[in-house]
Order: sequence, then C-alpha cells, then structure tokens
Amino acid sequence: MLLDSLIFSIVSIIQIIITIYTWIIVITALLSWVNPDPYNPIVQILYKLSAPAYELVRKIPTRIGNIDLAPLIIILILQFISIFLGRLVGSLL
Repeated sequence: MLLDSLIFSIVSIIQIIITIYTWIIVITALLSWVNPDPYNPIVQILYKLSAPAYELVRKIPTRIGNIDLAPLIIILILQFISIFLGRLVGSLL
C-alpha cells in the first residue's frame, strides 16, 4: 500500500515535470517566430532548458521547407512518455 502510493506520487511528479517541459518547448517555439532579445535572462534560461531536447531531435531531418517540426516531435514524444507512465502505473495498481 505504501509502495503503491510512493510509485504513484513519483509518476505524478514526473508527469508534472513533463507538462512544464512541454510548455517550455511551446514557448521557445513561439519565441523563435518573434526574434526576442537574446540577452534577456528569461529567454536565455528557456533556450538553455530546451536545447538538450532540440539537439536530440535535430539528429533526424525535421524541416519541411521553412517549417521546423522539431518542437512538434518533442511534444509528441513527451506526451507519449506521460501517457505511457500513466497507463503503466494504472495497470500496476
């Protein structure tokens, strides 16, 4: 019973982190359209947080013309992980 609660809590925290990271990816994608001040500390933090995910996805071709699909691919992967963890814990409990 205690172990089930612990696992459920850990997975819930991971899902919250995935949601926050998804929003970081969405915000950086939107920022790429408006060309913000690169010296702004918030912009720098957002770019530093999203850079590792972009580096992983950029190993595959993600551009169609001028459209970069990297943010969409990252968000789909994050949602897959979140749903997978939720279903895995649901089947275990």
